[in-house]
Amino acid sequence: MNPEILEIYRRAGRIASDARNWAAETIKPGMLLRELQEGIEERIRAAGALPSFPAQTSRNNIAAHYCSSPTDATRYEEGDLVKIDLGAHIDGYPVDTGVSADLSSDGRWRTLIGAASDALDAAIASIGDGVPVGDVGTAIEKAIRASGFEPIMNLSGHGLARWELHSTPQIPNHAQQGGPKLETGMIFAIEPFSTPGAGFVEDDGEPEIFRLERPPRPSNKLFAPMMEALDEWHGLPVAMRYFSDLPRKPVERTINELVKQGVMHAYAPLIEVSNAFVGWKEHTVYLGEDGPEVITA
Repeated sequence: MNPEILEIYRRAGRIASDARNWAAETIKPGMLLRELQEGIEERIRAAGALPSFPAQTSRNNIAAHYCSSPTDATRYEEGDLVKIDLGAHIDGYPVDTGVSADLSSDGRWRTLIGAASDALDAAIASIGDGVPVGDVGTAIEKAIRASGFEPIMNLSGHGLARWELHSTPQIPNHAQQGGPKLETGMIFAIEPFSTPGAGFVEDDGEPEIFRLERPPRPSNKLFAPMMEALDEWHGLPVAMRYFSDLPRKPVERTINELVKQGVMHAYAPLIEVSNAFVGWKEHTVYLGEDGPEVITA
């Protein structure tokens, strides 16, 4: 990797890890979910980066993709298990990171969160030039099951590239044979999920995260200021709250038209299919000549 680009990733990683740590220290029962998510993004912007995707805080049996609407009045509650998911990018080079927060007074989710953390450590330790991604998935599954839990089988880690949050390679969270081999110079996110449940997720709920995948067909339902705003994100995911300075109805009409045309992907919250709680942890990792470097440590 070009040394200058690597330094951009490192800077974005420092900004993202600072925002993650701030959120983990700030979150508390009674706080609005929206307030924490907006605070994360404000901190990223103040440090000189932009969110590489909307900050999300998925609670309990929601594994990922819960993003507050501009008017969401939901508050964190005592006993919640919260996944704090965020990223930062500089000039289109994105990083992705997150941590789980136990909002119980008795630490009841410590073991479940620890299983995901142990799996992330095991995955990073398994990384090397020429290592098949299946071996990384094997390390993740082995660590999670050693703690008595199941990995989420249909969620995975992913490569990162300029203006691409989900690039190759895909890194499974369960044991596989072979698969693409990791190579020196790659940068990717690893994100194990642990659960006492069935170990699968499905879409459930209204999406608040959207990604424009390709240019749309001309339509009188497309609001020009909204399309101009979307262009600035170059295909990175966005949230409805990003466009709160624009009239709401034309924005919603434009989103609906883009989804209908099949050029925009809508990300609904992901629910564990047996409604079991989910723990999780994520880091962005660069595979250098001397081995793995955790960019978001």
